[in-house]
Amino acid sequence: MKWCYASASAIGSSHLRSGTRLQDARRCFVTDDVDGAPWFVAIVSDGAGSASFGGQGASLVCHTLGQLARSYLADHAAAPDDATLSGWIAQARTRIDEAARTRALTPRDFAATLVMLMVSPETVLVAHVGDGAVVCREKTSGEWRVASAPQHGEYASTTFFITDAPGPRVRFTRLANDFSAFAAFSDGIESLVIDSASGRAAPGFFTPMARPLDSSQATGNDLALSRSLTQFLASPRLNERTDDDKTLVIAVSK
Repeated sequence: MKWCYASASAIGSSHLRSGTRLQDARRCFVTDDVDGAPWFVAIVSDGAGSASFGGQGASLVCHTLGQLARSYLADHAAAPDDATLSGWIAQARTRIDEAARTRALTPRDFAATLVMLMVSPETVLVAHVGDGAVVCREKTSGEWRVASAPQHGEYASTTFFITDAPGPRVRFTRLANDFSAFAAFSDGIESLVIDSASGRAAPGFFTPMARPLDSSQATGNDLALSRSLTQFLASPRLNERTDDDKTLVIAVSK
């Protein structure tokens, strides 16, 4: 089994106008082979626009969970259970608490979402807090399926965060791996790639995005395609349709 992926983030035009930093963060990697079965891991986090240190919170989330996942998968072939994943999220919350205390702030000042995707040849696992989503391409039909949908709050433009008290609203999804491509993304492109009425993924977006990866000869991160993806996410054409930060990770297995 071989993985090829591209990942990118681009600052939203609204943040450029206000002079604020990129609030999205991401972390992606392919593990070393464990009995010939490498894992693909993608973590995407979006700092809350209302949080003064949301971008730093998103970076802490991705860094902490990436380290913990890599360490776990170095010693385990099986997927982590929900209790293990909850422990990882608790450690990310602790890191945020420590960062907040050193600045005389509150954890809410570092509020961020979480989309964590872990894929082995047998299993697709998602840990999800808030908006953003994961979609997968079925091997047999080639159709794109929403594996973990965005979760919004009671009011417009609200969602849930890893820093929420007394604890985050985490959703765990486990699927048999009957898929050949995967995408994880922040809410900056959500309205463009998921139909709001049906909740279905837009094949007109994901199919052409995956096609260059299907034909790529690269293993792991295709740096050229990642650069192209960055340019696409930062393009005027996309910024005309969304002014938020945008992060997309897309991977294919071969």
